[in-house]
Amino acid sequence: MNLALLLAWRFRNSKQLKGFTSFISASSTIGVGLGCFVLIVLLSLMNGFEKELKDRLLSVIPHGELWAVSPDGLEDWSSLTASILQDPSVVSVEPYAKATGMLQFKRDLKAIEVVGLSPEYSQNNALSALIEKDVWARFESDAQGIILGEGVSEKLGIEVGERVKLLLPQASDDLSLKPPKTVWLTVSGIISIGGELDNHLAFMRLKKAADVMGIAQGAHGIRLRYHDPFMAQFKTRKFGQNVMQHLYMSDWTRTQGHLYQDIQLVRLVVYIALTLVIAVASFNIVSTLVLSVNEKQGEIAMLKTMGASNTLITMVFVIQGLINGIVGMVFGVLSGVLVASNLSDIAVAIEEMIGAKILSGDIYFINFLPSVVRVEEVVFTATIAMILTILATIYPARRAAKIEPASALNH
Repeated sequence: MNLALLLAWRFRNSKQLKGFTSFISASSTIGVGLGCFVLIVLLSLMNGFEKELKDRLLSVIPHGELWAVSPDGLEDWSSLTASILQDPSVVSVEPYAKATGMLQFKRDLKAIEVVGLSPEYSQNNALSALIEKDVWARFESDAQGIILGEGVSEKLGIEVGERVKLLLPQASDDLSLKPPKTVWLTVSGIISIGGELDNHLAFMRLKKAADVMGIAQGAHGIRLRYHDPFMAQFKTRKFGQNVMQHLYMSDWTRTQGHLYQDIQLVRLVVYIALTLVIAVASFNIVSTLVLSVNEKQGEIAMLKTMGASNTLITMVFVIQGLINGIVGMVFGVLSGVLVASNLSDIAVAIEEMIGAKILSGDIYFINFLPSVVRVEEVVFTATIAMILTILATIYPARRAAKIEPASALNH
């Protein structure tokens, strides 16, 4: 093996190699490295989006919801909440009331979805972690308080402490037009969630919401959070089927599942496309080795006349190809991990340089580039590069081993 490595290194760095062969060799190395680099960076970016989806968006959007068909609300919701909390997969359960209405400030109106929450049940959930402590304290102490999404407050020009009017539609049995219910509320604070949610979401006290909406049971339904959000569809349906009341059931995959599906689709496309890039670069190694074999026929013939076996000749060219692949893979993996680990800071620097945002918070659910490097994906990328490189060396190496000394020396 030491002799094969020595010969491979000598062949690779031989000054007799023609310029075109050297160019193909360098391009194959760069191609493998570039493929590994881009694959690691993009996979880390997808991991970051997935993490932010779970930690940020799903902290506000409930994993599962059960709400009553009856306008009177969910019967005996406190007992139902206590029983569901016995399940170890459940993180929290909280009652809520929800309605769509219009928020009026001065002469301006904005359509919003207002959710009534109880501080008693919500103070330890993920939403409270996104709200500043002083804002949460004002909300808990003020029965007339409301927390607005950042987009709503900017659209209407509302500041903390100002009073706003909430208009809620009223349904009538005879379908006649009735004036909306009106309630005055005080803005306790502003919350920034990210994306479209900031433009239409608001939170008020559950008791106040139930009174205004006429919910006799005190809560329209319950919101559930799970340790694993991907259990939401199965678990929510299971809990709902055990309730002896007509219910609607929903989970986050129905309302925001397209975001997760988009991330997974992009991840799959990235896997396929960049694996093909690495494969193309690996096939350049085939060209490099074939040209090298043609140029080194005389040296191969001399080695065989000196007693070199076909196995030794095969190993020489396999190792020569592996050197190109390993150099490219190591360079690509190290640079990919370095860039992916600092991608958010790099994106901020680019934004400052060009004076524009890469991601707009008005469109996406976050306004920065997240990145999470996973060791298993780095190992996977390196392994794929090495496997493709090894496969690329087999044909040229076997061709070199089949060279006959007599015919090669005659040429």
